[in-house]
Amino acid sequence: MTTNATLSRTAAILLFAVVVLSWGITWPVMKAIVAEVSPLWASAIRSVIAIVALLVVLIATGNLILPPRRDWIVVLNISLLHMVIFAALLAVGIQFIPAGRSVVLGYTAPLWVVPGARLFLGERITPRRALGVAIGVAGLAVMFNPLAFDWSDRNAVLGNGMILLGAFCWAASILHVRAHTWIATPFQLVFWEVLVAMVVLGALAFALEGAPRHIDWNPKLVGLFLFASIFGIVVAYWAMATVNRSLPAITTSLGVLATPVVGTLFSTFALGEALDPSLIVAMALILGGIAVGTTDRTPPATSPAEREAERGL
Repeated sequence: MTTNATLSRTAAILLFAVVVLSWGITWPVMKAIVAEVSPLWASAIRSVIAIVALLVVLIATGNLILPPRRDWIVVLNISLLHMVIFAALLAVGIQFIPAGRSVVLGYTAPLWVVPGARLFLGERITPRRALGVAIGVAGLAVMFNPLAFDWSDRNAVLGNGMILLGAFCWAASILHVRAHTWIATPFQLVFWEVLVAMVVLGALAFALEGAPRHIDWNPKLVGLFLFASIFGIVVAYWAMATVNRSLPAITTSLGVLATPVVGTLFSTFALGEALDPSLIVAMALILGGIAVGTTDRTPPATSPAEREAERGL
């Protein structure tokens, strides 16, 4: 496969489903992890496990390379905005609010991506896509009602605010990944993205949390870390970068709204969190929005970077 190749629509959607399942399940998994390990160290340890797994796979497949100079900007973007800032804010914020609620707030990124894709990438907002986004956002509004929120609870305000800030950073990352003209493949770059994240997260953990406390490495905790690292980082970040190159940014931002549904359902069954009627209504709206928005086959306007790639420049 050439470095500028993209997937067929069917292959991209199937790979997207893997991303949604991996990230959706990772949220309650991280909730369980931070109950036993401090949040920044939990994120740093995930990165260490992921970097070892990636190194083995890349060497075995002959894909371990130094990133080309033009790709370093996207390496730093994904690493710092998504793997460091988003992951760290998630790990801290999820201590204060239920995992189901946190995954919903984290995936408010489409609120920022939709106007950004129109302004910076020149993508069309067709009536069908706009309707899909509106339905999906209505589902988010049902799941997160600010009028019913206890603003006197400082921890809850902090937790919700941190995750919302993380969502904004992720939205910025999505837009840049879509606009970037790739030289190496996402699979070849994800190792370096995780390596940068590992170094930054480790430094932050030492500076803000001190040396790691004693960790009881029981089989359950080991299994949680392995899932959060292998699927939540190695598989999901590579797959998402690939999907972002193959589908319009608005489509991916809408489709990723399925992740809160997966995360909420898994949190209900695995962590015993309540699944009330409002959550059921919200999930129905989200799935409806995905069905409406992602079935629009209107081709988006390409970005200047993509037009250059198509001309072979």
